[in-house]
Amino acid sequence: MAPKQGKLLSLINYPSDLKKLKDKELVQLCAEIREFIIDVISHNPGHLGASLGTVELAVALHYIFDTPKDKLIWDVGHQAYAHKILTGRKDVFHTNRMYKGISGFPKMSESEYDAFGTGHSSTSISAALGMAVASKLKDNNGRHHIAVIGDGSITGGMAMEAMNNAGVSNSNLLVILNDNGIAIDKSVGAIKDYLTKITTSRLYNRIKNFTWRVLGKFSKYGLNTQKIVQKIENAIKGSILRNSNLFESFNFRYFGPIDGNDVEKLIDVLHDLKRIKGPKLLHIITVKGKGFEQAENNQTIFHAPGVFNKNTGEIINDPSAEKKPPKYQDVFGETIVDLAEKNEKIVGVTPAMPTGCSLNLMMKKMPHRAFDVGIAEQHAVTFSAGLAANGMIPFCNIYSTFMQRAYDQLIHDVAIQKQNVVFCLDRGGLVGEDGATHHGAFDLAYLRAVPNMTVSAPMNEEELRNLMFTAQHENMGPFSIRYPRGRGVMLNWKTPYKKLEIGKGKKIIDGKDLAILSIGHIGNYAVKVCDILKKEGIEIAHFDMCFLKPIDEDILHEVGRNFKNIITLEDGTILGGLGSAVLEFMADNNYKSNIKRLGIPDKYIEQGNIAELHKECGYDVEEIYSSVKKILGK
Repeated sequence: MAPKQGKLLSLINYPSDLKKLKDKELVQLCAEIREFIIDVISHNPGHLGASLGTVELAVALHYIFDTPKDKLIWDVGHQAYAHKILTGRKDVFHTNRMYKGISGFPKMSESEYDAFGTGHSSTSISAALGMAVASKLKDNNGRHHIAVIGDGSITGGMAMEAMNNAGVSNSNLLVILNDNGIAIDKSVGAIKDYLTKITTSRLYNRIKNFTWRVLGKFSKYGLNTQKIVQKIENAIKGSILRNSNLFESFNFRYFGPIDGNDVEKLIDVLHDLKRIKGPKLLHIITVKGKGFEQAENNQTIFHAPGVFNKNTGEIINDPSAEKKPPKYQDVFGETIVDLAEKNEKIVGVTPAMPTGCSLNLMMKKMPHRAFDVGIAEQHAVTFSAGLAANGMIPFCNIYSTFMQRAYDQLIHDVAIQKQNVVFCLDRGGLVGEDGATHHGAFDLAYLRAVPNMTVSAPMNEEELRNLMFTAQHENMGPFSIRYPRGRGVMLNWKTPYKKLEIGKGKKIIDGKDLAILSIGHIGNYAVKVCDILKKEGIEIAHFDMCFLKPIDEDILHEVGRNFKNIITLEDGTILGGLGSAVLEFMADNNYKSNIKRLGIPDKYIEQGNIAELHKECGYDVEEIYSSVKKILGK
């Protein structure tokens, strides 16, 4: 059921309705949209803080520009809830991130107002530039192209590559830098420091405001005056801040910084910028979590807070959580601290996910040995390779879906050189409500193809700890450990470390009727199925492979000799993963086996909770049970 709408919001279904309002009414509309978002997200969890901070920006952009003719791209897209509400999805917004509901990110197939699908960072400027160039080639130079990118995302190398290209394109491109000083965790790096200097320099801002007023009024000032003012500005600001014209060095006209939560100011500025041709960048300052005190004060927690009380801000936790097994990410965080205390060579690396992956635990205890390198996955991998080349043992923690962005670096800088980098790939498999852009579907398959790579996935917390312990030994080379989002299965998981034999799995359950080969946490589903079938007199053998590469050939020979029917089970794409490896082995060794592969099918899986998505893909407990019965004809 859709939540209650404010007086003005009830009148707005599309940007054409928005344009009927007076400028003064937009302040009230922004308040109503903000309340609407809080109301929905309080009981249907999503990305709260980022979207609260961009309400005024979304309203101003759709008020001034002619969307969808003008193209608007939201980098990452988790801040685009107000945009969705204003573009025909208000009445279904309560289905946000739900199974068969609307996506939590912009999605081209969902709306013509979503000019480009996003989910990963730093892509918006490239996409907007491509659209701008296409418009020029099609003689549609009156169309505007706007990329909204955050101060965290602009640290990504792809954003800089795009600006380098855009600066010589003379395309009708507007980049809006939404600067709130935080991605999920606080922004880091030299660009963050640079933006802080711009924001806090009063003299610089007085000069910028004056220059902007002059440059924006073509009807009053001629071209020569414009050039003179630009030269004066560049000379003066160069004396205020060292390297102060970062964006103008890319041939962008820079405007700001201005208050991005002042909708009337935004409208005035965007109205003038709309008349200026060529690449330009508007720097706005916003507050993440704007308008909700608890979200403003606890920005990392309220990035995606889960269920919360919209009146008090109290986060409503599962009361039984303390009695449940820990999350895999927390097992990683505690284990790396423990290992690093015993091994001074261990360092931790993450591209802007310290809280999400729990490397923040190491950052607090030993900050000189744990590094947040910003949203820069490619750099994170080669930085780790450099650490390894000089004798350190880096644990590089990257979400599986984001590891895709650094595949070349993994091959070229790590694997070819046999560097001992330990890749801890969090969020492996289906991740739930974040949907297609965030599922870790492909890592098992794409890592299996890389020579020198050890590819592993723990079935439980104990195995995760043992894999991490094993990986930090000498001469292990490139080593990948992937594990899912969410909780494990063990209450007492802090068992003594055990060094594992690389490439060796283990038999979990003995049986004679059929063999299940699994890798990773999803193997716990097989355990449940085996228990159910045992009560029915069906004896299933279950093997936890643990390593996909090198794979345990002794187990495969045993299974090939003794079982006609085999099921492979993995929380990853069935193309190129465990199932493919088993098929190849059985074919190469002339075993005449009937092999049923269960895993993510060859399509993109949309959002939903884990249980719904596993069922859709055909490998929840019920579907595995049905597959066994069907294969055995029972």
